[in-house]
Amino acid sequence: MSLHDPIRHLEYLRQSLSQDKKPIGFFISAGCPLAVTMPTKEEWPLIPDVKNLTDWINKELIDNEKYQNLLLELEKTKKDKNNIEDILSFIRGLQQVSEGGEVRGFSESDLNEIEKAVCQKIVQRIYVSLPDTQTPYHKLVKWISSIDREFPTEIFTTNYDLLMEDALDYLEVPYFDGFVGSRKSFFDLRAVEDNSISKYWTRLWKIHGSINWNQLEVNGVKKIYRSSEVKLEANHLIYPSHLKYEQSRKMPYLALIDQLNRFIREKSSLLILSGYSFNDEHLNDTIINALKANPSAMVLAFMFDTYFIKDEIERYPNANKLAKDRHNLNIWTFDKAIIGTNLGDWKVQKTTDDNDIKQFITPEDGSVKLGDFSVFADFLKMLIGNKKEDKDDK
Repeated sequence: MSLHDPIRHLEYLRQSLSQDKKPIGFFISAGCPLAVTMPTKEEWPLIPDVKNLTDWINKELIDNEKYQNLLLELEKTKKDKNNIEDILSFIRGLQQVSEGGEVRGFSESDLNEIEKAVCQKIVQRIYVSLPDTQTPYHKLVKWISSIDREFPTEIFTTNYDLLMEDALDYLEVPYFDGFVGSRKSFFDLRAVEDNSISKYWTRLWKIHGSINWNQLEVNGVKKIYRSSEVKLEANHLIYPSHLKYEQSRKMPYLALIDQLNRFIREKSSLLILSGYSFNDEHLNDTIINALKANPSAMVLAFMFDTYFIKDEIERYPNANKLAKDRHNLNIWTFDKAIIGTNLGDWKVQKTTDDNDIKQFITPEDGSVKLGDFSVFADFLKMLIGNKKEDKDDK
C-alpha cells in the first residue's frame, strides 16, 4: 500500500484554490447539512440524512393506508422502504404505466396523491433556515466572494433544501440558478446553455430540483417555476430519482446534468465533492465520462469518516472502485486516500513550519478530516485570511 503525505497534498489544494484563473466548482450533497452545528444537541441535525428523513416520513404517514400499501408493494420488489429515494423512484415508475388503468392495485390518481403526500412531508421537514451566520455554508460563500475570478464559481447540489440560497442571500452574493423573472420565475434554458450570465454571478445548479420549484399548468401546458416562497400544498419539483419524466419535468434535470458535464470538461477544472457517497449511478457516469474526456480535469471527493467501517468493510465501495480506475478522481477519507489510482494511508513525510497547513493534520496519526464539511469550510476560511494578509503586505 502506498503512503500519501498530507502536507504535500494540502499545499497543492491550497495552491489550486488560491488561483483566480482556474475553473473551480463545488458539489454539495446530502451529508453537508449534518455539519451544521445547532444551538442544542436535541435540535441536531438541521436536516437528517436519507435514512432518518425516511424514518420520519414513514412515521408521519403511518395512518395513510394507501402509502402503507405502497410500502408493502415496494418490499416485494426487494427495494428499501427505509430510503425515500427508492420510494419516490418506485412511485414514479408506477405512475408511468398507470395512465388509463391500475398497476399493483393503485390508480393514477392514487399514485399522484401518494407522491404529493410524500413530497409535502419532505418539504415540511427540510424547509429550515441556517441557525446562525457562521455555518460551513456561510464560510463557503465568503470564500467565493473573497476575490474576483476569471471563471464564475459553480455550485452543484443534489440537495433540494434552501440552505445554499440562505447563505448566498445573507452575504449578498449574486447567483444564477437557471431561473429568471421576479413574479413567477421561469427556467431559461438558453441562458443556462449559452452561459450568458455575468461571470460575477455564482452559478447554483440544483440537479435534483428544489422545494421552491413548482409545476403549474398554464393554458394546458405544464411548466416549471421557481417561487419566492415555499408553499406546502404546491406541486413541488423534487426528484431524487432518475426516471425519464414527461418533457416538462425532464428539461431542467437534463440541462443541469449537462452543466456538470460541461464544467468538468473545462481545461484544468477542479470540482470538489462534499457529502456525496457515490450511490447515484447516473451522476457517477456523468462525472467519469467527463473525466475520461478531459485528462486535465480533477475531481476531488472528501469522504466523511474512515476508509473501512469494521472488519475491513469499505465504507464507500462505489467511490473507491471508480477512483482506482481514474487518475483524475481522488478520494480522501479521514485515514486513507486514493490519489492517482493508488490507495494509501495518510503519513507525514516532510516537515513544515506552516501552521495553516498543520492545523488540518491530526498530529497523532497524520489523518486529514476535510471529509467533514465543517472542517473543509474552515480550510476555506483560512485561505481568505491568507488572501487578506497578502493584500495588506502589498
